[in-house]
Parts: sequence; structure tokens; C-alpha cells
Amino acid sequence: MSAAETGRYRLGSITERVALARVQVAALHAELPRWGLVVWTAGNVSQRVAANPEAGPGQHDLLVIKPSGVTYDELTPEAMVVCDLDGNVVDGERAPSSDTAAHAYVYRHMPRVGGVVHTHSTFATAWAARGEEIPCVLTMMADEFGGPIPVGPFAIIGDDSIGEGIVQTLSASRSPAVLMQGHGPFTIGSDARAAVKAAVMLEEVARVVHHARQLGEPLAIAPQAIDVLYHRYQNVYGQRPAPMAATRVEEGA
Repeated sequence: MSAAETGRYRLGSITERVALARVQVAALHAELPRWGLVVWTAGNVSQRVAANPEAGPGQHDLLVIKPSGVTYDELTPEAMVVCDLDGNVVDGERAPSSDTAAHAYVYRHMPRVGGVVHTHSTFATAWAARGEEIPCVLTMMADEFGGPIPVGPFAIIGDDSIGEGIVQTLSASRSPAVLMQGHGPFTIGSDARAAVKAAVMLEEVARVVHHARQLGEPLAIAPQAIDVLYHRYQNVYGQRPAPMAATRVEEGA
């Protein structure tokens, strides 16, 4: 899809924005097995679709998520399920992911969130099984997560309990990732792609810190250094729009 087409969809009707989100969410699901974050049909990616982009996030927004129990090679754009923010199916031929209630709760209570991801990635889930936060001992953790990866409460799937735990935990943290005790990681982002990136980075730091502990106790990074690293990564790192070149108007031109 060209940049012009993408721009048209983003500014177009809700139907067009949902169609674009279906394409994006289907493609992002392929990233989960590619990075080794899921097995079989586990895991899910969702994205918010704003009902009125000019007004910002609202109660009438929709979410796009994968169907429940469907293998990853079947996850086409057409297979994606569209729900309202109460988890009710608006469009789709299959039942949505069993984690839809948790995703919907996050969108209702965290307007800044545009994407949610859940995986059972091996090392992050191992930390969740221990109910232990991952200490901030790596600069890449400070960059991406702004501190330790927090642990959320144990909750049973099927109602708002998991969503409540996610929101409660992440509202008190800069981290876009939470380890739900006895369950696994959930990540959030400004859109689904950002949430997938957080899930990938989470598994990497969970793996590295686990291995570091086999050699001894890792050394924590000082809070002041974490703040500096986090600010730099979030506000300076990567490609930024170039400033407009100053134009000098010559006399007589």
C-alpha cells in the first residue's frame, strides 16, 4: 500500500480505517512467531481504531484483534475480528481472542494506548511465573522501559480482572510492559507496532537478565542514570524530522 493510500485511509471513513487496521494487525501477528514469542495459537495483537480521529480517543472507538484459537498461517486481514470497547463483536465471522476483554479494558481506561499485545514468550513468562519484577540492570531496559518491568496481580481470564491488573500496574510505571503473575506479559504502545516492539524487547531483556543471574547478582543502574537514558532514547534516538532550512530573502529578489 502506497503512502498516499495509507494517508487516505487514515483520514477517511471508519470503514476505511478499520480495513487498514485489519491489514496492519494481520501483518503484525506474523511478527510474534517470527521473534519466537508464541507457540501454536497463543498470543494476540490488537489495535485501536478511532471513531473520530480529530476528536481523539473516545468511548465509541473500535479495536481489531485476531480470532480465538486460529493458527497464525490463517490470520489474513479478513480473518481479523472488529469489536467495540466493551468487547462485543461488531464485524467478523469468528469469535474474538479470549483475551479481548483485557484489551478492551485497557483501551477504555488508558486513552493514550493505541495497541496491546499479549504473548507467552518463554523468559518473560518464566519471570511472571515467579511473580518477580525484572530489575533494570541494562541500558536497553532503561531506554525502552524506563525502569524495572513490573509484575501485575494474578487474575483469571474471561472478565475485566486481567485488564484491571494491567491498568493498575502500568498506571504507576513508565514501562510499556507488565508481567501478569502466573500468566505472562502484556505490552502497550501508541499503536500496535509499538506494542509488538515492546514485546520483542521485553523477551530479550528477560532472557539476558536470566542468564546474567546464572553468573551472579546483576548490578542495578542508578535511578538518575535511568532517567537520563530514558529521556535520550524517547526524545533523541533515531531519525527525527529535519528542521526547516532558514530562507534568506535577499534585497531586490
